[in-house]
Amino acid sequence: MPTAFESALLNLKLFELRREPVLREARAWFIREFNPQTLEELGAIVSSERNASFRMVLGYWDMAASLVVSGAIDGDAFRAAHGEIFLTFAKVQPFLADIRALSEPEFCVHLEKVVMAEPAATAIMARRVAAIREAVKKAAGPD
Repeated sequence: MPTAFESALLNLKLFELRREPVLREARAWFIREFNPQTLEELGAIVSSERNASFRMVLGYWDMAASLVVSGAIDGDAFRAAHGEIFLTFAKVQPFLADIRALSEPEFCVHLEKVVMAEPAATAIMARRVAAIREAVKKAAGPD
């Protein structure tokens, strides 16, 4: 089990990686614009020029979560420091079973384990998704 100091250092390193410009842009797109409602819409996005962004965001968060699953970072410290992981998971969670059945059985397994280990995961995801949708609506301006 990592010490609190070791967990803090790895959490800070993950924040540093998030500042990389291409990943930052991909995360911004994922949060603001990635909102598929059906598996068909998801397929269209994944088949578009945004495939790399989709893979980058989910790959980053699954890799970061793997550090928790492997015991390199304390799970509670990680979840406290990286709230964005809940929103990311909430956006892809409805499609996980289909993606896993169709092509990638291990797709986002670490991400799911870390998020669902939070006792209030369902409530947190619902709250964050509602908040981001409201923020996007306000940013779009009046109808």
